[in-house]
Amino acid sequence: MGLDEDALEYHEAKPPGKIEISTTKPTKTQRDLSLAYSPGVAAPCEKIADDPADAYRYTTKGNMVGVVSNGTAVLGLGDIGAQASKPVMEGKGVLFKRFADIDVFDIELDDADPDGFCAAVERMEPTFGGINLEDISAPECFEIETRLRESMDIPVFHDDQHGTAIISGAALMNACELTGKSFENLSVTFSGAGAAATATARFYTDLGVDPDNITMVDIDGIITEARAAAGDPHEYTEPFATESGGELADAMEGADVFVGLSVGGIVSQEMVQSMATDPVVFAMANPNPEIGYEEAMAARDDLIMATGRSDYPNQVNNVLGFPFLFRGALDVRATDINEPMKQAAAEALADLAKEDVPDAVVKAYGDEPLQFGPEYLIPKPLDTRVLFEVSAAVAQAAIDSGVARVERDLDGYRDELEARLGKGREMMRTVLTKAQSNPKRVVFSEGADWKIIRAAYQLQDEGIAEPILVGDADQIHRRAAELGLAFDPEIVDPTSDHLDPYAERLHELRKRDGVTRNEADSLIRDGDWLASTLVEMGDADVMLTGLTHHYPTALRPPLQVVGTAPDANYAAGVYMLTFDDRVVFCADATVNQAPDEDVLEEVARHTADLARQFNVDPRVALLSYSDFGTVDNEGTRKPREAADRLRSDPTVDFPVDGEMQADTAVVEDILTADYAFTELDEPANVLVFPNLEAGNIAYKLLQRLGGADAVGPMLVGMDKPVHVLQRGDEVKDIVNLASVAVVDAQEEE
Repeated sequence: MGLDEDALEYHEAKPPGKIEISTTKPTKTQRDLSLAYSPGVAAPCEKIADDPADAYRYTTKGNMVGVVSNGTAVLGLGDIGAQASKPVMEGKGVLFKRFADIDVFDIELDDADPDGFCAAVERMEPTFGGINLEDISAPECFEIETRLRESMDIPVFHDDQHGTAIISGAALMNACELTGKSFENLSVTFSGAGAAATATARFYTDLGVDPDNITMVDIDGIITEARAAAGDPHEYTEPFATESGGELADAMEGADVFVGLSVGGIVSQEMVQSMATDPVVFAMANPNPEIGYEEAMAARDDLIMATGRSDYPNQVNNVLGFPFLFRGALDVRATDINEPMKQAAAEALADLAKEDVPDAVVKAYGDEPLQFGPEYLIPKPLDTRVLFEVSAAVAQAAIDSGVARVERDLDGYRDELEARLGKGREMMRTVLTKAQSNPKRVVFSEGADWKIIRAAYQLQDEGIAEPILVGDADQIHRRAAELGLAFDPEIVDPTSDHLDPYAERLHELRKRDGVTRNEADSLIRDGDWLASTLVEMGDADVMLTGLTHHYPTALRPPLQVVGTAPDANYAAGVYMLTFDDRVVFCADATVNQAPDEDVLEEVARHTADLARQFNVDPRVALLSYSDFGTVDNEGTRKPREAADRLRSDPTVDFPVDGEMQADTAVVEDILTADYAFTELDEPANVLVFPNLEAGNIAYKLLQRLGGADAVGPMLVGMDKPVHVLQRGDEVKDIVNLASVAVVDAQEEE
């Protein structure tokens, strides 16, 4: 089946199309419906009638964009009409929601006349917080956008014009940095004179390119002053008209930059070879660029290139722009998306490309290295950091330029944006903020691993922790340089550092467990034993291990050296699982195979304390396969006894009950209807499993089938913070677990 057939089947599958309306408030009961509609809806209507700004408070206006088109210039299809453009506009709505959590109504207007089109859009202003114009032919698109920006009090943005301008502008900033060229001296040739090319040329001049150094070429050749005076191809190209004419080959000779927004296959290798040293070629015609990537790269060895395609480096993709521009604009209730906001978006994208790239992004793009340089000028569309980097920059620019109607605390706003990525990101942001308030020394026993080095860099760069890497110093420095990470972490090198004090301490701790002094000298050269001893002696506050070897092997040295806390007899492994609307802590999933009531009781206490570190008020359920004595055997008695002890202890300040089945614990209707006597008046958020098998199986099912994000395993009950990573964890998992450990250390202080 070909691509066309796949696409038709995709769109036709029930329900047809790609978007639907879903409710955001309860609608199960008659009372819910009376609040949603009559008579309850009268109250917000009256509020809005008194103060129109309350529409942002009581309705979806503040998160609603209208994607509006007349279908006169659909990408790759031309003038196909309003109705035929609807799949494209629905697709635009999918991108708004997927990347920036913005709701969309797509509006297809069967009107090619600017007067009628503008009148229709203007009447829709009460519905929307912003208008995204799409696929409108030039030159009408320029007039329509200008008129609507002047007449409407909400942002109006024509993505076909400005999206490419912003994204390619970010790429050009970084290309200039790599080549040492300055904007004011760039010679730029444009192939194309439509909406995207004209707006991009304008944007480049805002960035500092001299308009006199821009040459624009269309199907009839170089746009001259004589042609521009005659309105050929349209008045908006006049600032870039030149005295003398010629063909595209003439315009490209000696140029620093080529920007292609026209048709495929019109640029030859000879044209590329005629450009200046260190040329930049943005061949962005789709699906086929003006010159193929392989062909262009074969023509020069000093070339930097970008295309509009995802299968080559440096894809100029508008999805890096419009969702985040509108997100920032909506969140400060901006009246416009102005030039400072567009420039702020481009600068944020350029800056983000210089940051270390998350593992999830690298994996999404075939595990190819992504590092700032000629083949990585701009971030990838699936990099979730674009949301809070670009949107925050846009919001700040709106505030600074005077088009914002509300002020935002930008630090808090970034947290809010990150929370849109999921409950897990929201929870971790709480921990990261706590960690940054008082960073601690985190020792990594596998300090020479690539992922550990990247995680250590992020922890230091973001002020979360002071990393200590155990490993070969030369190897660590070399790998950091290869990763492009400019940082100088503290390193403890087992091959060269003076380790006698640590060996002596290890011997002191383990001499009655069969460890001789000579054996201590040997053990201390092992990363796990050395890191454990560093923490035990106070030369590090926190330890992380386990990335490259099995959990039991990694856990043994810290258990034998650091040990459990004075008030604890057992350690346990806890996972925090986050869903769209709730968070649960699952224990024990990694340590205790067959816990008795003593272990279950202690694990419940430790896990409740851990939940509070995430600002979660714990509600604890001791789980089993029976509810409150319906089955009486050794297996059910253990959680029942643990729950009884906890309830009878006056020092326990959290609700706890059990034994109970998992659905009883987490489903409110079952909990409150069938078991009204329970101590839990709301569903549990701390789930203590009866054994390791149940805990491990359950958390993995919830993660894989339930769509939960998992943080952990977090080790509780230790004398000092020690956490054991899972083999294969990504850099973000290492950073998250290290942040939890830092907060652990703060709590101990």
